[in-house]
Amino acid sequence: MSSSTGSMPTSPGLPGQPAPPETATVVTPARPATRPALIWAALAIVYVVWGSTYLGIRITVETLPPFVSAAARFSAAAVLLALILRLRRGRGALRVTPRQLGGAALVGVLLLAGGNGLVVLAESGPEGVAVPSGIAALLVATVPLLVVLLRLSTGDRPRIATMAGVAVGFAGLVVLVLPGGGAPAAPIMGALTVVVAAASWSIGSFSSGRLPMPADPFVATVYEMLAGAGALVLLGVGRGELRGFDLGAVSTRSWLALAYLMVAGSLVAFTAYVWLLHHAPISLVSTYAYVNPAVAVALGALLLAEPISARVLLGGAIIVVGVALVVSTERRRQDPRT
Repeated sequence: MSSSTGSMPTSPGLPGQPAPPETATVVTPARPATRPALIWAALAIVYVVWGSTYLGIRITVETLPPFVSAAARFSAAAVLLALILRLRRGRGALRVTPRQLGGAALVGVLLLAGGNGLVVLAESGPEGVAVPSGIAALLVATVPLLVVLLRLSTGDRPRIATMAGVAVGFAGLVVLVLPGGGAPAAPIMGALTVVVAAASWSIGSFSSGRLPMPADPFVATVYEMLAGAGALVLLGVGRGELRGFDLGAVSTRSWLALAYLMVAGSLVAFTAYVWLLHHAPISLVSTYAYVNPAVAVALGALLLAEPISARVLLGGAIIVVGVALVVSTERRRQDPRT
């Protein structure tokens, strides 16, 4: 989940992926005519691939340590993207100023170490302790709501409809995580870990438009991923994830899931998203914010037999409605033509 270029994202992410739509100042250029089939194909990639990253994380951490595997994912994706940029644009492709490097590094640590890393941690562990992938996606969907609250601290005054969407979304969060009327949909500590991750992602997204950043979103992404990977390695070593770690004990499906996250989640879907920002109405592109959680819940149920209780359906539906209200209201405010 908005770099200094306005509508561009800062990270190929994961949970949530790039910065939430409402954090960017959208400038809608005259778009060349593009075949609708191409737009919908790219949108399907963003919907399905980004929605499936939560499932990929859950499978990866079955036999791989959480922080170290996340570090491997982002460092490999950063190297691949840097190589592509170097080959396509020449020797100066990755040149940035020290201030831009520092801004990108800080955003990368907040988004990928704090935001993504804590989600990976919450999804690790045995059944009954780990947060199901679908629930993690629903909790991360609160990022746009948290960003609205951060905007209030700067004196911004969102519309009443936006604040209503925030209230609705957080009501869904309460339904998911608080006990009462049955067991919560996820272990309370794991759910709180994901909420902290969402807060870190929100702060990183919010800060990205206020820090000196590389002008090119792809270049910014390289440095963000490298900084995030470095922080994740330190966290993993600090937790002792490498003590007694047996590389031979890692399952084939965990390796495949990690490769999928590296290539599909961090490169293919991100490229599709950036392409969409230039060829499709932003109001259409931003629908990923509330489609991804639905995809994640469905895939978790189909492929990992994660339970979908009445509480999950109700809380998830309330969160998605709240996010949809916030995103649609903010898009109309920023660009009435979309």
